[in-house]
Amino acid sequence: RMDCLCEIIHCLVGLAVAALIVVLLVAHLTAGMVDLKRHEKETLFPTATGEKEPFPSLHDPSSLELSVIVPAYNEELRMPVMMEEAMGYLENRQKQQPLFTYEVIVVDDGSSDQTTEVALRYTRKYGADKVRVLTLVKNRGKGGAVRMGTLSSRGKLILMADADGATKFADVEKVEAGLHDVNIKPENMAISCGSRAHLEEEAVASRSMFRTFLMYGFHFLVWFFCVRGIKDTQCGFKLFTREAALKTFSSLHVERWAFDVELLYIAQCFKIPIAEVAVNWTEIEGSKLVPVWSWLQMGRDLVFIRLRYITGAWRLESPRKTD
Repeated sequence: RMDCLCEIIHCLVGLAVAALIVVLLVAHLTAGMVDLKRHEKETLFPTATGEKEPFPSLHDPSSLELSVIVPAYNEELRMPVMMEEAMGYLENRQKQQPLFTYEVIVVDDGSSDQTTEVALRYTRKYGADKVRVLTLVKNRGKGGAVRMGTLSSRGKLILMADADGATKFADVEKVEAGLHDVNIKPENMAISCGSRAHLEEEAVASRSMFRTFLMYGFHFLVWFFCVRGIKDTQCGFKLFTREAALKTFSSLHVERWAFDVELLYIAQCFKIPIAEVAVNWTEIEGSKLVPVWSWLQMGRDLVFIRLRYITGAWRLESPRKTD
């Protein structure tokens, strides 16, 4: 009987090792490289009069205080509420602080609706120095859209903010304070993440047991494979110093939902200080996240992020010029 048990254990261990090797091979062989190439149309933005001008590069020195990157995929209905709030805040802040300068870059991620046209209304209203629209030729995913916008920005600080307006825009002051609280010397590297962790108890009470299970499972995978010490990696309200954005986005591979996790994983590999700051957040109808399928995709991506760095399929890059 003992011999039979030992044989079963050996078989199970063998199967586990074989499965691990297969997963490592799949992770390594299916790894895509960082694609920073742009279509010619993606290098230009329309001015208020409809002329085309070239975007600058994140490699250039900053010329503004703040860049706001708004990834938008089929957001013609939800984006106006967010843009009105954001522009109202930014314009008011500029009146109170004349030295404060900003830009908003709306990145239309290959939408099939009127997202670009809705965004261009704000270019015509405020001018292309304040609102620029980057229309991607094909859908890249939220991470790809945020990266393309970030690589085209001019700000000393760079904020990513969701087009649905789920986070109160004035909370940028909270994440700014978080940035100043961490040690950014000597290389001016720091990231401040908006966080909804303080709202989790209330969210659990209103969710089904299955969705709660998926959420905790995702948190565990994030902690186990990628990022330690950050309770909410997925809040779409993150502030980067220009130097930290260049360092992290130059190595980013994941272009869909789990891109936030890879960004923070890269930041922790480079020992970039990260602050986590509680922000106001409201769930807005119309999310593009498909509950079960999107969670499964993110879970797969989390496992593959770590394995691809371990096997050398992905490497941390030095910032380099884009095409």
